[in-house]
Amino acid sequence: MHTLTELLDLLEPEAPVAHRHLWLIALLDWIRGKDNNPQAAVARLRLFLDAAQARPGFQARLHQWWRTLVATVDATPLFADFGFAPRAAFLSELGERLRYKLLPGTPETTHATELFMLLFPSPFDARWLKLVDEDSLARLGLLLNTEAPGGDGAAADLEPQPTGTTLLQDWQAVLLEALTYCTSQVAATGFSPELRLRMSAQTLLARPFHGLASDLEALHSALMTHGRDSGALHLALDQLKSRLEACRSAASSIYAHLDEHGISVGLVFRLRQLRERILRIRELLDCLLSDQPAGSAMQLLARLVLLAEERRSIRALIAVNSTLLAAKVAERGAETGEHYITRDRAAYVQMLGKAAGGGALTAGTVLLKFMVVALALSAFWSGFVASLVYAASFVLIQLMHFTLATKQPAMTAPALAAKLKDLRSTEAVGEFVDEVTHLVRSQVAAVLGNVLVVVPVVLLISVGIQFGLGRPMIDAKEAAHVLHTLSLLGPTLLWAAFTGAVLFTASIIGGWVENWFVLYRLASAMRYNPRITRMLGVARARRWGSFMHDNISGFTSNIALGFMLGLIPPMTGFFGLELEVRHVTLSAGQLAAAAAALGWEALRLPALWWCVAAIPLIGALNLSISFYLAFRLALQAHNVSGVDRARIRSAIWARWRSRPSSFFVPD
Repeated sequence: MHTLTELLDLLEPEAPVAHRHLWLIALLDWIRGKDNNPQAAVARLRLFLDAAQARPGFQARLHQWWRTLVATVDATPLFADFGFAPRAAFLSELGERLRYKLLPGTPETTHATELFMLLFPSPFDARWLKLVDEDSLARLGLLLNTEAPGGDGAAADLEPQPTGTTLLQDWQAVLLEALTYCTSQVAATGFSPELRLRMSAQTLLARPFHGLASDLEALHSALMTHGRDSGALHLALDQLKSRLEACRSAASSIYAHLDEHGISVGLVFRLRQLRERILRIRELLDCLLSDQPAGSAMQLLARLVLLAEERRSIRALIAVNSTLLAAKVAERGAETGEHYITRDRAAYVQMLGKAAGGGALTAGTVLLKFMVVALALSAFWSGFVASLVYAASFVLIQLMHFTLATKQPAMTAPALAAKLKDLRSTEAVGEFVDEVTHLVRSQVAAVLGNVLVVVPVVLLISVGIQFGLGRPMIDAKEAAHVLHTLSLLGPTLLWAAFTGAVLFTASIIGGWVENWFVLYRLASAMRYNPRITRMLGVARARRWGSFMHDNISGFTSNIALGFMLGLIPPMTGFFGLELEVRHVTLSAGQLAAAAAALGWEALRLPALWWCVAAIPLIGALNLSISFYLAFRLALQAHNVSGVDRARIRSAIWARWRSRPSSFFVPD
């Protein structure tokens, strides 16, 4: 780091652009220091001002350097466009942030935004910028606006005074240009068909975006003609602010449409950009009309420094703009999940029956999976064909209105999270604990129904194949391999937890596709599109539209789950990761097939019992991991915070001590 004396000597107004900017970067590094103390940074700024005023000839060089900087670097995009996507699209902004994160910047630039991010690289800069006092700002303005002092000793005798007229005029011109740019962007976004078609009819009748340009022109004219304190200016300012509020209300009306007809991350991103631009216009107006323009400028710079830090964050971009999509996915999951929660004995028995049907169909899936293995295809094609088998089996279970136990948690978690919004009363906590018990025993019923049926059905199939073909479903070598892969002594539990995450991912894909289906009104297109109605007929087209609307989420999640279960092992094996999946129902069926192949002697093998011990743990991890991930997502999507977890845990524990059976069977 340079010393202050070296910095004063290094200033060369006629140097190339990169060296001029490097001098400013070095100066700010010196002011910033290494102690991370904002008061110390402000003190170093005052020390620089003292040294600059005392150094003969430095003011003239600094003024010339400043005029060159103003002439070559246009500050308007910094104040008008910094923090906004260049094309108001989510993917373009994601690419821009990746560029800022991965590629280094260069000071050889006339782009104000890129230079600004090099000058102020950390949030600490916002802290010391906010502390710069009016006296220091006035002295700095005087330095930048003074071509040459009145003599050798005049610089040391200068008293603090208001910023020079030229500097103030430049500042006003930049702000007015930035305001013109921002209002044009707001108007263009408001006129875009994607947003206009989703605004409420009342806001469209008010035409809020039409008069933005004329209102800003009236403000500009009043400022130039009558001055900052005139009644005409205040009248024009009130009119412009009212117009901006109308634009904000029009944009907010779109959220009601999105809530009913589906969420798009791209549309949400554009809405957030529109609202942020309206806020930026208000900030620019405050700076333009402030009685202390230098102080307002520092506050705006500090705000932009914090925005620069946010602009580098990819996680913040995705989190902020996907919140509404997560909320919609969670909401649709909650609606579906209500059907999987049993609250009385009749529903519990019905769940057992549906789970038994799912277990029986899964036994056929196990048979087909071993047939695929017997084909001895390459790893990818074996996984692909297995994926088709899994997907077809899961879709058939859905169409038969049966239940696969591990599909439930990701659906029931949003339904449970939605009930956490209001737990202020003791009665509400008790009702929530009731829902927990209903949910747990629903999961228990589903797992028991699946596992207790898939095992005997697989055994029956194995016996039938033995009598019919004279050989078991699988040979002894494959049976030994099954016992090895499912053993509790191996990484089975790790793969079971990973499978829980896969189950959650499949549910998210299903919710996202359903939202996409609703957003683009594909059900309506299937019902009323002339080409479709001519091909299917009006009545059949309406039935198909309703059917797809009700089942698109299930189809998508089941197909996604099937392909992930089949393709993850070969795909990750290609990269040397060797990730495996352990699904409780499929694992139980495979274990039954292995036991049937080995015969009664298998009961004497410790390896078999290690696998039997692993089955309930596989089920527990499948369910708990999937439920936990979905529950956390639902909590964030529903903006549930401040939940008294200790009170909920104590209430659940009290229920367990008093009525443990309620978690397994209805009272």
